Amino acid sequence: MKRSIDVTEFLAAKAEDDCDFRNRLLAKPRETIEAELGVTLAKEHEIHVHEESYAKTHLVLPPRSKLTKAEKEAAKHGATSLEFLRKTMHDPAPPVRPAEPGGKRGRKGRAGGGSLAGAGRESIRKGLTFLESAIDDNGAWRCIRFNVGDPDIPRHFERPPFVSALCVLALECSGEALAQAICSATRTYLADTIEYPGLWRYYRHLPQDLDSTSLCSLVVGAHPWIALGRNIPPVLANRDEDGRFMTWVLADGEPDVVSRFRIEADPVVNANVIAYLGDHPATRNAQRWLEALIVEGRLEGSSKWYPDTVSIYYAVARALNLARPALERLRPMLADRVLGLRDENGDFGNVLQTAQAVSTLHRIGALDRIDTGRRVEELMDSQHEDGSWPELLAFGDQTLKWGAIGQIGHGAESLTAAFCIEALEHLVETMQP
Repeated sequence: MKRSIDVTEFLAAKAEDDCDFRNRLLAKPRETIEAELGVTLAKEHEIHVHEESYAKTHLVLPPRSKLTKAEKEAAKHGATSLEFLRKTMHDPAPPVRPAEPGGKRGRKGRAGGGSLAGAGRESIRKGLTFLESAIDDNGAWRCIRFNVGDPDIPRHFERPPFVSALCVLALECSGEALAQAICSATRTYLADTIEYPGLWRYYRHLPQDLDSTSLCSLVVGAHPWIALGRNIPPVLANRDEDGRFMTWVLADGEPDVVSRFRIEADPVVNANVIAYLGDHPATRNAQRWLEALIVEGRLEGSSKWYPDTVSIYYAVARALNLARPALERLRPMLADRVLGLRDENGDFGNVLQTAQAVSTLHRIGALDRIDTGRRVEELMDSQHEDGSWPELLAFGDQTLKWGAIGQIGHGAESLTAAFCIEALEHLVETMQP
Protein backbone atom coordinates (compact mmCIF):
# COMPACT_ATOMS: atom_id res chain seq x y z
CA MET A 1 0.00 0.00 0.00
CA LYS A 2 1.35 3.42 -0.93
CA ARG A 3 0.17 5.28 2.18
CA SER A 4 -0.77 3.89 5.59
CA ILE A 5 -1.64 7.15 7.33
CA ASP A 6 -4.28 9.74 6.36
CA VAL A 7 -5.48 7.55 3.48
CA THR A 8 -9.01 8.95 3.47
CA GLU A 9 -7.68 12.51 3.46
CA PHE A 10 -5.32 11.60 0.63
CA LEU A 11 -8.15 10.20 -1.52
CA ALA A 12 -10.36 13.22 -0.78
CA ALA A 13 -7.55 15.63 -1.65
CA LYS A 14 -6.87 13.87 -4.94
CA ALA A 15 -10.57 13.89 -5.77
CA GLU A 16 -10.59 17.63 -5.16
CA ASP A 17 -7.75 18.22 -7.61
CA ASP A 18 -8.52 15.54 -10.21
CA CYS A 19 -12.04 15.57 -11.65
CA ASP A 20 -11.54 12.35 -13.58
CA PHE A 21 -10.34 10.56 -10.46
CA ARG A 22 -13.33 11.93 -8.55
CA ASN A 23 -15.75 10.56 -11.14
CA ARG A 24 -14.07 7.15 -11.13
CA LEU A 25 -14.08 7.09 -7.33
CA LEU A 26 -17.82 7.72 -7.30
CA ALA A 27 -18.64 5.30 -10.12
CA LYS A 28 -16.30 2.43 -9.25
CA PRO A 29 -14.98 2.99 -5.72
CA ARG A 30 -13.48 -0.46 -5.16
CA GLU A 31 -11.56 -0.62 -8.44
CA THR A 32 -10.39 2.99 -8.13
CA ILE A 33 -9.16 2.62 -4.54
CA GLU A 34 -7.43 -0.67 -5.30
CA ALA A 35 -5.63 0.83 -8.29
CA GLU A 36 -4.62 3.97 -6.42
CA LEU A 37 -3.39 2.30 -3.23
CA GLY A 38 -2.03 -0.91 -4.76
CA VAL A 39 -4.17 -3.16 -2.58
CA THR A 40 -6.82 -5.83 -3.07
CA LEU A 41 -9.77 -5.13 -0.79
CA ALA A 42 -11.84 -7.89 0.77
CA LYS A 43 -14.53 -8.82 -1.77
CA GLU A 44 -17.18 -9.52 0.87
CA HIS A 45 -17.01 -5.93 2.16
CA GLU A 46 -19.02 -3.32 0.23
CA ILE A 47 -17.44 0.04 -0.57
CA HIS A 48 -19.57 3.18 -0.99
CA VAL A 49 -18.34 6.69 -1.73
CA HIS A 50 -20.75 9.58 -1.09
CA GLU A 51 -20.47 13.07 -2.47
CA GLU A 52 -21.98 15.87 -0.45
CA SER A 53 -23.21 19.03 -2.11
CA TYR A 54 -24.45 22.45 -1.07
CA ALA A 55 -27.94 20.96 -1.00
CA LYS A 56 -27.20 17.46 0.38
CA THR A 57 -25.50 16.37 3.61
CA HIS A 58 -24.62 12.81 4.65
CA LEU A 59 -24.52 11.63 8.26
CA VAL A 60 -22.59 8.35 8.54
CA LEU A 61 -23.31 6.30 11.64
CA PRO A 62 -20.74 3.82 12.94
CA PRO A 63 -21.79 0.16 12.92
CA ARG A 64 -23.70 -1.22 15.88
CA SER A 65 -21.50 -2.80 18.53
CA LYS A 66 -21.06 -6.56 18.36
CA LEU A 67 -21.80 -6.69 22.10
CA THR A 68 -25.15 -5.91 23.68
CA LYS A 69 -25.47 -3.23 26.31
CA ALA A 70 -25.68 -5.93 28.98
CA GLU A 71 -22.55 -7.67 27.66
CA LYS A 72 -20.60 -4.41 27.64
CA GLU A 73 -21.70 -3.67 31.20
CA ALA A 74 -20.61 -7.14 32.29
CA ALA A 75 -17.25 -6.64 30.62
CA LYS A 76 -16.65 -3.45 32.60
CA HIS A 77 -16.75 -5.45 35.82
CA GLY A 78 -15.18 -8.63 34.45
CA ALA A 79 -11.92 -8.23 36.32
CA THR A 80 -13.62 -8.97 39.61
CA SER A 81 -15.93 -11.66 38.27
CA LEU A 82 -14.45 -15.15 38.10
CA GLU A 83 -17.53 -16.33 36.25
CA PHE A 84 -17.04 -13.70 33.54
CA LEU A 85 -13.35 -14.58 33.26
CA ARG A 86 -14.31 -18.19 32.68
CA LYS A 87 -16.39 -17.07 29.70
CA THR A 88 -13.22 -15.82 28.05
CA MET A 89 -11.64 -19.25 28.47
CA HIS A 90 -12.53 -22.54 26.87
CA ASP A 91 -12.02 -26.19 27.68
CA PRO A 92 -9.53 -26.87 30.47
CA ALA A 93 -6.14 -27.59 28.93
CA PRO A 94 -4.24 -30.82 29.61
CA PRO A 95 -0.94 -30.87 31.52
CA VAL A 96 2.23 -29.94 29.69
CA ARG A 97 3.40 -32.84 27.56
CA PRO A 98 6.99 -33.78 28.43
CA ALA A 99 9.50 -33.14 25.70
CA GLU A 100 10.41 -36.26 23.81
CA PRO A 101 14.02 -37.44 24.08
CA GLY A 102 16.28 -35.43 21.80
CA GLY A 103 18.28 -36.87 18.98
CA LYS A 104 15.52 -38.92 17.38
CA ARG A 105 17.51 -38.68 14.18
CA GLY A 106 20.64 -39.71 15.99
CA ARG A 107 23.03 -36.89 15.10
CA LYS A 108 25.59 -39.56 14.31
CA GLY A 109 26.84 -37.49 11.47
CA ARG A 110 25.80 -34.43 9.60
CA ALA A 111 23.70 -35.21 6.53
CA GLY A 112 24.67 -33.62 3.25
CA GLY A 113 23.18 -30.22 2.42
CA GLY A 114 20.66 -31.64 -0.02
CA SER A 115 19.44 -34.45 2.20
CA LEU A 116 19.33 -32.17 5.25
CA ALA A 117 17.25 -29.65 3.32
CA GLY A 118 14.91 -32.45 2.29
CA ALA A 119 14.58 -33.59 5.89
CA GLY A 120 13.86 -30.02 6.92
CA ARG A 121 11.14 -29.77 4.28
CA GLU A 122 9.64 -33.02 5.56
CA SER A 123 9.68 -31.59 9.10
CA ILE A 124 7.86 -28.47 7.88
CA ARG A 125 5.13 -30.51 6.20
CA LYS A 126 4.73 -32.71 9.26
CA GLY A 127 4.39 -29.60 11.41
CA LEU A 128 1.75 -28.15 9.09
CA THR A 129 -0.27 -31.36 9.28
CA PHE A 130 -0.23 -31.04 13.07
CA LEU A 131 -1.32 -27.39 12.86
CA GLU A 132 -4.22 -28.30 10.58
CA SER A 133 -5.53 -30.60 13.32
CA ALA A 134 -4.82 -28.15 16.16
CA ILE A 135 -6.49 -25.03 14.76
CA ASP A 136 -10.23 -24.49 15.12
CA ASP A 137 -12.53 -24.93 12.14
CA ASN A 138 -13.06 -21.15 12.05
CA GLY A 139 -9.32 -20.50 11.72
CA ALA A 140 -8.64 -19.52 15.35
CA TRP A 141 -5.38 -20.65 16.93
CA ARG A 142 -5.44 -22.10 20.43
CA CYS A 143 -3.15 -20.92 23.17
CA ILE A 144 -2.90 -22.10 26.76
CA ARG A 145 -3.07 -19.73 29.70
CA PHE A 146 -1.21 -21.05 32.72
CA ASN A 147 0.27 -19.85 35.98
CA VAL A 148 4.06 -19.90 36.08
CA GLY A 149 4.20 -19.41 39.83
CA ASP A 150 1.71 -22.12 40.76
CA PRO A 151 1.38 -25.14 38.42
CA ASP A 152 -1.60 -26.39 40.46
CA ILE A 153 -3.76 -23.54 39.18
CA PRO A 154 -5.88 -24.97 36.31
CA ARG A 155 -4.70 -24.40 32.76
CA HIS A 156 -7.17 -23.21 30.13
CA PHE A 157 -7.29 -22.96 26.37
CA GLU A 158 -7.90 -19.49 24.98
CA ARG A 159 -8.44 -18.21 21.45
CA PRO A 160 -7.64 -14.48 21.43
CA PRO A 161 -7.19 -12.83 18.00
CA PHE A 162 -3.69 -11.72 19.07
CA VAL A 163 -2.40 -15.30 19.17
CA SER A 164 -3.84 -16.09 15.74
CA ALA A 165 -2.24 -12.98 14.25
CA LEU A 166 1.12 -13.64 15.93
CA CYS A 167 1.23 -17.18 14.54
CA VAL A 168 0.04 -16.35 11.03
CA LEU A 169 2.66 -13.61 10.68
CA ALA A 170 5.24 -16.33 11.35
CA LEU A 171 3.61 -18.97 9.16
CA GLU A 172 2.81 -16.88 6.09
CA CYS A 173 6.44 -17.04 4.91
CA SER A 174 5.82 -20.68 3.95
CA GLY A 175 4.91 -21.38 0.36
CA GLU A 176 3.41 -24.75 1.25
CA ALA A 177 -0.22 -25.01 0.11
CA LEU A 178 -1.37 -26.16 3.54
CA ALA A 179 0.34 -23.19 5.21
CA GLN A 180 -1.39 -20.78 2.86
CA ALA A 181 -4.76 -22.46 3.48
CA ILE A 182 -4.29 -22.13 7.24
CA CYS A 183 -3.34 -18.46 6.88
CA SER A 184 -6.36 -17.78 4.68
CA ALA A 185 -8.75 -19.32 7.21
CA THR A 186 -7.17 -17.33 10.03
CA ARG A 187 -7.46 -14.06 8.10
CA THR A 188 -11.19 -14.70 7.81
CA TYR A 189 -11.39 -15.34 11.55
CA LEU A 190 -9.50 -12.14 12.36
CA ALA A 191 -11.72 -10.10 10.05
CA ASP A 192 -14.75 -11.48 11.91
CA THR A 193 -13.33 -10.37 15.28
CA ILE A 194 -12.56 -6.78 14.25
CA GLU A 195 -14.19 -3.95 16.21
CA TYR A 196 -14.93 -0.57 14.72
CA PRO A 197 -12.96 1.31 13.50
CA GLY A 198 -10.35 -1.47 13.23
CA LEU A 199 -9.31 -2.39 16.76
CA TRP A 200 -8.95 -5.68 18.59
CA ARG A 201 -8.78 -6.82 22.21
CA TYR A 202 -7.27 -9.84 23.93
CA TYR A 203 -10.19 -10.68 26.26
CA ARG A 204 -13.69 -9.24 26.34
CA HIS A 205 -13.19 -7.96 29.88
CA LEU A 206 -10.02 -6.09 28.88
CA PRO A 207 -9.85 -2.86 26.88
CA GLN A 208 -8.74 -2.86 23.28
CA ASP A 209 -4.96 -2.90 22.94
CA LEU A 210 -2.38 -1.80 20.39
CA ASP A 211 -0.46 -5.08 20.41
CA SER A 212 -3.48 -7.05 19.17
CA THR A 213 -4.53 -4.22 16.88
CA SER A 214 -1.19 -3.77 15.14
CA LEU A 215 -0.58 -7.49 14.53
CA CYS A 216 -4.15 -8.16 13.39
CA SER A 217 -4.00 -5.12 11.10
CA LEU A 218 -0.83 -6.46 9.49
CA VAL A 219 -2.60 -9.76 8.79
CA VAL A 220 -5.92 -8.40 7.46
CA GLY A 221 -4.66 -5.41 5.55
CA ALA A 222 -7.23 -6.13 2.83
CA HIS A 223 -10.07 -5.18 5.17
CA PRO A 224 -11.27 -1.72 4.06
CA TRP A 225 -11.13 -0.29 7.58
CA ILE A 226 -7.45 -1.19 7.68
CA ALA A 227 -6.64 -0.33 4.06
CA LEU A 228 -8.25 3.10 4.50
CA GLY A 229 -6.56 3.68 7.84
CA ARG A 230 -9.77 3.99 9.87
CA ASN A 231 -8.01 2.75 13.01
CA ILE A 232 -5.00 5.04 12.72
CA PRO A 233 -6.45 8.09 14.57
CA PRO A 234 -7.17 6.10 17.77
CA VAL A 235 -3.75 4.41 17.49
CA LEU A 236 -1.99 7.77 17.20
CA ALA A 237 -4.07 9.17 20.04
CA ASN A 238 -2.75 6.41 22.32
CA ARG A 239 0.73 7.88 22.86
CA ASP A 240 2.28 9.26 26.01
CA GLU A 241 3.95 12.65 26.33
CA ASP A 242 7.20 11.17 24.97
CA GLY A 243 5.53 9.88 21.82
CA ARG A 244 5.66 6.22 22.83
CA PHE A 245 2.66 4.04 22.06
CA MET A 246 0.81 2.80 25.12
CA THR A 247 -0.48 -0.75 25.30
CA TRP A 248 -4.12 -0.27 26.30
CA VAL A 249 -6.74 1.87 24.54
CA LEU A 250 -8.96 3.25 27.28
CA ALA A 251 -11.95 4.52 25.33
CA ASP A 252 -15.13 5.85 26.91
CA GLY A 253 -17.60 3.12 27.73
CA GLU A 254 -15.00 0.37 27.46
CA PRO A 255 -13.68 -1.84 30.28
CA ASP A 256 -11.07 -0.10 32.40
CA VAL A 257 -9.51 -2.77 34.57
CA VAL A 258 -5.89 -2.04 33.75
CA SER A 259 -5.30 1.69 34.22
CA ARG A 260 -4.17 1.37 37.83
CA PHE A 261 -1.16 -0.79 37.07
CA ARG A 262 -0.89 -1.68 33.37
CA ILE A 263 -0.64 1.50 31.36
CA GLU A 264 2.85 1.27 29.95
CA ALA A 265 4.98 1.60 26.86
CA ASP A 266 6.33 -1.81 25.89
CA PRO A 267 9.18 -2.15 23.35
CA VAL A 268 7.53 -5.03 21.49
CA VAL A 269 4.18 -3.23 21.34
CA ASN A 270 5.93 -0.15 19.97
CA ALA A 271 7.84 -2.24 17.42
CA ASN A 272 4.60 -3.84 16.27
CA VAL A 273 2.87 -0.47 15.91
CA ILE A 274 5.83 0.85 13.90
CA ALA A 275 5.65 -2.25 11.68
CA TYR A 276 2.00 -1.40 10.96
CA LEU A 277 2.18 2.40 10.63
CA GLY A 278 5.55 2.53 8.89
CA ASP A 279 8.23 5.19 8.87
CA HIS A 280 6.18 8.30 9.58
CA PRO A 281 6.72 11.43 11.70
CA ALA A 282 4.12 10.08 14.13
CA THR A 283 6.31 7.04 14.88
CA ARG A 284 9.69 8.79 15.07
CA ASN A 285 9.74 9.27 18.86
CA ALA A 286 8.87 5.63 19.37
CA GLN A 287 11.63 4.68 16.95
CA ARG A 288 14.17 6.79 18.85
CA TRP A 289 13.10 5.24 22.16
CA LEU A 290 13.51 1.71 20.78
CA GLU A 291 16.87 2.57 19.28
CA ALA A 292 18.10 4.00 22.58
CA LEU A 293 17.03 0.90 24.50
CA ILE A 294 19.01 -1.34 22.16
CA VAL A 295 22.05 0.88 21.57
CA GLU A 296 22.46 1.62 25.28
CA GLY A 297 21.83 -1.97 26.33
CA ARG A 298 18.72 -1.19 28.40
CA LEU A 299 16.41 -3.95 27.17
CA GLU A 300 16.63 -6.01 30.34
CA GLY A 301 13.31 -5.66 32.16
CA SER A 302 11.94 -3.19 29.61
CA SER A 303 9.13 -5.47 28.44
CA LYS A 304 6.36 -6.60 30.73
CA TRP A 305 4.83 -9.02 28.26
CA TYR A 306 7.74 -10.76 26.54
CA PRO A 307 10.06 -12.83 28.74
CA ASP A 308 13.06 -13.17 26.45
CA THR A 309 15.27 -10.52 24.90
CA VAL A 310 15.18 -12.47 21.65
CA SER A 311 11.41 -11.82 21.52
CA ILE A 312 12.12 -8.10 21.46
CA TYR A 313 14.77 -8.45 18.75
CA TYR A 314 12.36 -10.59 16.74
CA ALA A 315 9.68 -7.87 16.81
CA VAL A 316 12.15 -5.07 16.09
CA ALA A 317 13.54 -6.95 13.09
CA ARG A 318 10.02 -7.39 11.71
CA ALA A 319 9.41 -3.65 12.07
CA LEU A 320 12.77 -2.92 10.48
CA ASN A 321 11.79 -4.93 7.42
CA LEU A 322 8.19 -3.77 7.08
CA ALA A 323 8.67 -0.09 7.88
CA ARG A 324 11.86 0.73 6.00
CA PRO A 325 13.79 2.93 6.47
CA ALA A 326 12.56 3.00 10.07
CA LEU A 327 15.09 1.52 12.54
CA GLU A 328 17.50 0.79 9.69
CA ARG A 329 20.56 1.91 11.63
CA LEU A 330 19.92 -0.95 14.06
CA ARG A 331 20.46 -3.64 11.42
CA PRO A 332 24.17 -4.40 12.03
CA MET A 333 23.82 -3.99 15.78
CA LEU A 334 20.86 -6.37 15.95
CA ALA A 335 22.93 -9.11 14.36
CA ASP A 336 25.66 -8.73 16.98
CA ARG A 337 23.15 -8.57 19.83
CA VAL A 338 21.31 -11.71 18.71
CA LEU A 339 24.55 -13.63 18.22
CA GLY A 340 25.61 -12.46 21.67
CA LEU A 341 22.69 -14.37 23.20
CA ARG A 342 24.39 -17.72 22.54
CA ASP A 343 25.79 -19.75 25.39
CA GLU A 344 29.24 -21.35 25.58
CA ASN A 345 28.03 -24.15 23.31
CA GLY A 346 26.79 -21.75 20.68
CA ASP A 347 23.10 -22.42 21.44
CA PHE A 348 20.37 -19.80 21.81
CA GLY A 349 18.39 -21.62 24.51
CA ASN A 350 15.18 -23.58 24.05
CA VAL A 351 13.74 -24.37 20.64
CA LEU A 352 11.38 -21.37 20.64
CA GLN A 353 14.23 -18.99 21.41
CA THR A 354 16.31 -20.66 18.71
CA ALA A 355 13.52 -20.31 16.14
CA GLN A 356 13.03 -16.62 16.89
CA ALA A 357 16.78 -15.98 16.78
CA VAL A 358 17.02 -17.68 13.37
CA SER A 359 14.14 -15.66 11.92
CA THR A 360 15.53 -12.45 13.36
CA LEU A 361 18.92 -13.08 11.73
CA HIS A 362 17.17 -13.88 8.45
CA ARG A 363 15.29 -10.56 8.50
CA ILE A 364 18.45 -8.57 9.00
CA GLY A 365 20.47 -10.53 6.43
CA ALA A 366 22.80 -12.23 8.89
CA LEU A 367 21.75 -15.88 8.70
CA ASP A 368 25.11 -16.76 7.17
CA ARG A 369 26.76 -15.98 10.49
CA ILE A 370 25.48 -19.17 12.17
CA ASP A 371 25.80 -22.87 11.47
CA THR A 372 22.50 -23.32 9.63
CA GLY A 373 22.82 -27.10 9.38
CA ARG A 374 23.18 -27.43 13.13
CA ARG A 375 20.11 -25.26 13.69
CA VAL A 376 18.06 -27.38 11.27
CA GLU A 377 19.05 -30.50 13.17
CA GLU A 378 18.21 -28.86 16.49
CA LEU A 379 14.74 -27.86 15.31
CA MET A 380 14.04 -31.29 13.84
CA ASP A 381 15.31 -33.10 16.95
CA SER A 382 12.90 -31.10 19.12
CA GLN A 383 9.84 -32.02 17.06
CA HIS A 384 7.35 -34.51 18.48
CA GLU A 385 6.30 -37.53 16.47
CA ASP A 386 2.90 -35.95 15.77
CA GLY A 387 4.60 -32.96 14.12
CA SER A 388 4.24 -30.53 17.02
CA TRP A 389 6.94 -28.82 19.05
CA PRO A 390 7.04 -28.43 22.86
CA GLU A 391 4.78 -25.96 24.63
CA LEU A 392 6.99 -23.15 25.95
CA LEU A 393 6.42 -19.77 27.56
CA ALA A 394 5.94 -17.38 24.65
CA PHE A 395 4.61 -14.25 26.35
CA GLY A 396 2.88 -13.17 29.52
CA ASP A 397 2.98 -10.82 32.50
CA GLN A 398 5.98 -11.91 34.57
CA THR A 399 6.42 -8.81 36.73
CA LEU A 400 5.27 -10.67 39.86
CA LYS A 401 3.71 -7.44 41.14
CA TRP A 402 0.68 -9.37 42.30
CA GLY A 403 2.53 -12.47 43.51
CA ALA A 404 1.60 -15.84 42.12
CA ILE A 405 -1.66 -14.39 40.78
CA GLY A 406 0.29 -12.14 38.45
CA GLN A 407 2.58 -14.80 37.02
CA ILE A 408 0.48 -15.50 33.95
CA GLY A 409 2.10 -17.26 31.02
CA HIS A 410 0.84 -18.10 27.54
CA GLY A 411 2.11 -20.74 25.16
CA ALA A 412 1.09 -23.77 23.12
CA GLU A 413 2.56 -26.53 21.00
CA SER A 414 0.92 -24.95 17.96
CA LEU A 415 2.42 -21.54 18.78
CA THR A 416 5.91 -23.00 19.08
CA ALA A 417 5.28 -24.92 15.85
CA ALA A 418 4.49 -21.72 13.91
CA PHE A 419 7.83 -20.17 14.89
CA CYS A 420 9.76 -23.39 14.24
CA ILE A 421 8.23 -23.76 10.77
CA GLU A 422 9.12 -20.14 10.02
CA ALA A 423 12.74 -20.72 11.07
CA LEU A 424 12.99 -23.97 9.11
CA GLU A 425 11.67 -22.26 5.98
CA HIS A 426 14.46 -19.69 6.20
CA LEU A 427 17.12 -22.29 6.97
CA VAL A 428 16.08 -24.69 4.23
CA GLU A 429 16.09 -21.83 1.76
CA THR A 430 19.79 -21.26 2.41
CA MET A 431 20.50 -24.89 1.50
CA GLN A 432 18.82 -24.81 -1.90
CA PRO A 433 21.22 -25.09 -4.84
